[in-house]
Amino acid sequence: MRKWIVALIIILPIVEFWGYVEVAERLGVGKTVFLTIATSIIGGLMMQFEGRKVMTDSKAQMTNGQVPGRMALDGLCVFGGGILLLLPGFVTDIIGFLLVFPLTRPIFSALLMKWIGKKLRDGSITFFRR
Repeated sequence: MRKWIVALIIILPIVEFWGYVEVAERLGVGKTVFLTIATSIIGGLMMQFEGRKVMTDSKAQMTNGQVPGRMALDGLCVFGGGILLLLPGFVTDIIGFLLVFPLTRPIFSALLMKWIGKKLRDGSITFFRR
């Protein structure tokens, strides 16, 4: 896991810089800066709207006596997507929009559920100490 994080810390800025250069060559520097600011603002607003929606749905499930497990995963996706949207860069913005957007969020929720299930079976994640 640490190797992936180190690789991400090294590779992501290089990819983002390349993306900025490509977009700036095609659109110009001013439009690229405007696009970066606009995606951050739109992403922040989307995160706020979708976050409120997830919280409302979670409260409704808890009121009905259900455990909001899926809603918790949706909340994690919205939170992670919001952070990616606030970071400058086009690659992080694309991934962030996919995480926040309600039609693509179930894909990421399913992947996250699968990863958590695997970690629970492996014993990497435990809830009780023995």
